[in-house]
Amino acid sequence: MKIVDVVCSRGLTGFYFDDQRAIKANAVHDGFTYQGLPVTPGFTNVRQAGEAVSVMLVLEDGQVAYGDCAAVQYSGAGGRDPLFLADDFIPLIETDIKAKLVGRELSSFRELAEDIDSMTDGKTGRLIHTALRYGVTQAILDAVAKAKKKMMCEVLAEEYGVTVSDREIPVFTQSGDDRYNNADKMIIKQARVLPHALINNVGEKLGGNGEKLLEYITWLKNRIFALRTQDSYLPTLHIDVYGTFGIAFENDIDRMVPYFRKLEQAAAPLKLRIEGPVDVEERDQQIAVLSQITSRLHDEKINVEIVADEWCNTLEDIKLFADHRAGDMLQIKTPDLGGINNIIEAVLYCKAKGVGAYQGGTCNETDRSAQVCVHVAMAAKPDQILAKPGMGVDEGLMIVYNEMNRILALRKARKV
Repeated sequence: MKIVDVVCSRGLTGFYFDDQRAIKANAVHDGFTYQGLPVTPGFTNVRQAGEAVSVMLVLEDGQVAYGDCAAVQYSGAGGRDPLFLADDFIPLIETDIKAKLVGRELSSFRELAEDIDSMTDGKTGRLIHTALRYGVTQAILDAVAKAKKKMMCEVLAEEYGVTVSDREIPVFTQSGDDRYNNADKMIIKQARVLPHALINNVGEKLGGNGEKLLEYITWLKNRIFALRTQDSYLPTLHIDVYGTFGIAFENDIDRMVPYFRKLEQAAAPLKLRIEGPVDVEERDQQIAVLSQITSRLHDEKINVEIVADEWCNTLEDIKLFADHRAGDMLQIKTPDLGGINNIIEAVLYCKAKGVGAYQGGTCNETDRSAQVCVHVAMAAKPDQILAKPGMGVDEGLMIVYNEMNRILALRKARKV
């Protein structure tokens, strides 16, 4: 089975592009948007509409396989590729990428994916944008699966020498700024990991001494126990703080450690994870400081897990963070890795190193990229997978949870 055509279309994502640097510099909330000037190159506003490109591969027998090119909410920050705007990149798909794919046999996902993932831009000599590699390799996986009459997760399992999961992978839901009402949704639907909470500003959300986050975690724990319908429901709390601990405590680990202990006590008996406590704006320094924080919490027997995010972008980055134990868990932020072949490689590497693997992504993806990521997760078996796209909880959780359970039900019916 061969690819006979490549067609693409403009699309919208499930959220927005946000200028993280401008927000950290105290851009002011104004309704659902922000007042202030953008800081990161490419942005015309602090918050602007998320864009995607849907890539459709037409096969010899008329079937159409597709994937969506999308980039993270905080594009251009933390060492990531610049803002992904559809009109800027559709021409490259319709010329260079199309020329590379039309006529290719669909015998191996891995071979084709690695070919696209290593593709360079003829004008710059650099790898093509991560969003392009992300979406095109999704379409390739779907195409190979259609050619072989298998599910996408089965193709991956076969090519990477693993087995498809026979159980649900914990789904992690994120609240956005509506961290109270959305927490209720998560609890009602018994999300196993929650709520992200979007703690991205010291004064407004963390508190100068961390008091606002401490109050929120106390409220959240009490809310879970008040609303749960089963005593066995004990979700993991996972809070993303976007480097604000470093800002509030001036990157002083000695000042952070007692605060981590207070957070542990507030969350108990629930497990607590803190994502991105500091952001020192450079990869090697980020690895060093997260390694120190992680080690220190272990030494002090403080039961709070550190999750790495910023500067842990590529497969190479993930391997370095894992090698240096720069966090108890690493976020594998799927669009940042480029080709989805790198996602499964990253999860398997973390597992081999005994580091937690969080197959994440961004609210700024699409339904299609989320579905394909579920297939990657069912083959690679990370510790948790993000509900995406969007920040409304219900939609992202529905897409991810339902795709996961379709896979389980079909494989059970086949008695694989």
